[in-house]
Amino acid sequence: MTSPGQWLTVLTTTDTAESAQQLARGAVEERIAACAQISGPITSVYRWKGEVETAQEWQIHFKTTEGRYPELENWLSHHHGYDTPEIIATPVVRGSTDYLTWLEQETAG
Repeated sequence: MTSPGQWLTVLTTTDTAESAQQLARGAVEERIAACAQISGPITSVYRWKGEVETAQEWQIHFKTTEGRYPELENWLSHHHGYDTPEIIATPVVRGSTDYLTWLEQETAG
């Protein structure tokens, strides 16, 4: 099993539920994420090109490993509809052995 800290949750947001579904399903089908959970709609407030914007978005949390992260980031960058998509990885410090083993198995190339 991978050492602690080698599992990740990766967050992105998108502008429609359909786009969120496509990104989630595509990453799982490619085995670069074991799971993707969609939440939304949420309200995001952010600065873009000098203006403060407010938008409705959907969040997607992907579960993956450190080893698969570069492929997931590249895939999301290529398939995402935003010019500068939010792609943030957070290490998983601890988790159940069964779940983390499953995560590794499902993302094994």
